[in-house]
Amino acid sequence: FISFDNALNFTAKGNADALVTLPINKESWKRAKIPYKGHTDALGKYFNRDAIMMLGCDELYVALFSDHVPLKAVSKKIKFKALKRFLLDFYASTKFEKVGVLGFNPHASDNGTIGGKEEIEIKMAIEATNASLKKEIFIGPLVPDAAFTPNALKSTNRLIALYHDVGLAPLKALYFDRSINVSLNLPIIRTSVDHGTAFDIAYQLKADTQSYIQSIKFALNSVKI
Repeated sequence: FISFDNALNFTAKGNADALVTLPINKESWKRAKIPYKGHTDALGKYFNRDAIMMLGCDELYVALFSDHVPLKAVSKKIKFKALKRFLLDFYASTKFEKVGVLGFNPHASDNGTIGGKEEIEIKMAIEATNASLKKEIFIGPLVPDAAFTPNALKSTNRLIALYHDVGLAPLKALYFDRSINVSLNLPIIRTSVDHGTAFDIAYQLKADTQSYIQSIKFALNSVKI
């Protein structure tokens, strides 16, 4: 954490053009009484911004409305105002022209057949955000399992997941070797790998470094010279 904090200060002061991080062990941070679940939380607190976690590659990017939040707490977070602010911040950071917003319940609730109160909030936020932007940027709520099929991704390959695993499990199944982590809605460029610490293979020359290499390349390409 001290290493990360120093690098963050160094970058925030303009001494570096971008910050690239490697994975941390969240349990280690917890045991050290560090008050953050991960880099994204710490970045958001440092800059007093709602940092957005987006993972992926050119073929597919997935942003997370709730990242390291227990699943039982996610439903309570899905509210119109918070989601609209998230969508506006996401668009301001990416300028993606077509973004699918995944539903929360199975089948995106099947029009209220399987839950549905979350989908009402999602739909309201999408409509209000598009109205604010004066163009149809966001679509949904989409059925999550259908949104990741090959035909669906040909149409919409920029997605927002309401919680962690529904977005990252299919992303990593498809593009684990190429995807990276990008922090949005911050005044600095920050990228990272899309995987954890892999202590089971540490120091054995088995780890695949492709995600780290791609995160460096993305940061370099993002720097405005």
